[in-house]
Amino acid sequence: LVVHLIIGFRDICVFTLVLPLGTLFVCFVSAYVFQPEEIHETHCRWHLASVPSVHNVLTRSFATVLTRTHGTNRHQRQVYNIIPSISAITGVSPQRYLWRVSIALHIGPRFIIAFVYRNWYRAMVDGLSDPGRMAKARRMINIVYWLNLVEISALCGVTYISNKENYPLHEKVFIIFMTTSLSYMLATLKLLKLLQPDGPQTPYEESSLRYKQAFFALSIASTVGLILFFLKHRFLCQDLAFSWFALCEYIVASANMGFHCTTMLDFPTEHFLIAKNAKQYKKQQASLGWKLD
Repeated sequence: LVVHLIIGFRDICVFTLVLPLGTLFVCFVSAYVFQPEEIHETHCRWHLASVPSVHNVLTRSFATVLTRTHGTNRHQRQVYNIIPSISAITGVSPQRYLWRVSIALHIGPRFIIAFVYRNWYRAMVDGLSDPGRMAKARRMINIVYWLNLVEISALCGVTYISNKENYPLHEKVFIIFMTTSLSYMLATLKLLKLLQPDGPQTPYEESSLRYKQAFFALSIASTVGLILFFLKHRFLCQDLAFSWFALCEYIVASANMGFHCTTMLDFPTEHFLIAKNAKQYKKQQASLGWKLD
């Protein structure tokens, strides 16, 4: 056996977390400092009577944008918001290029992790004694696997289809991402209940399950808030509604990253290996196949 590369699975997980999280922070700070008007721009505008120039300066300092309405002596101002959305800070230039590069590097390990989880779950099925439970678990493994792949693909789509370039399509892909993300979390918890009828067997498994449940609950709560504040922003154009929506969006993104980072607890000692003459170690359930059982 000749080993060309060996990387701890925990290290891969840390890389997939730190890369988008760090990039998101850089995009937020740089866009907030240098492009406040662009990232706070929304479809909502209130019409105001002409105001003194001093007031204009003050309102600009609070990130409101004043523009002359054509043919009138009235003004428009953006609804007051202080927190931009993820789409806003990653949709302006040059932040969009940095974000797209980070997601491109993030996606590869995510697909590998999805394959590894599927094979890990299949190995756990062999330890079950109830044929009915085994059949249900195999079906659920396929559901979890494909939900994970669709979620990753939707993340790729929502990244490369900017809301400024094609908002209707961006919105639909974002909905697909949110739906598959929550469905994947729920299906994973259901699958673990099938695979561990007596509960977690190790401290790592117990911690992983506890964190998964907490991140799923946080995702559900923040998604409810996200929908509520989006409707308030879209139909009522309330001040700060979009900021609350954006805050919920950041919480959803963080909870999603946290849920997937429980990989560190599920595979605490495993390694990613590239080696020569390793055929004797190859198992059928560990192959990267696309065939459904």
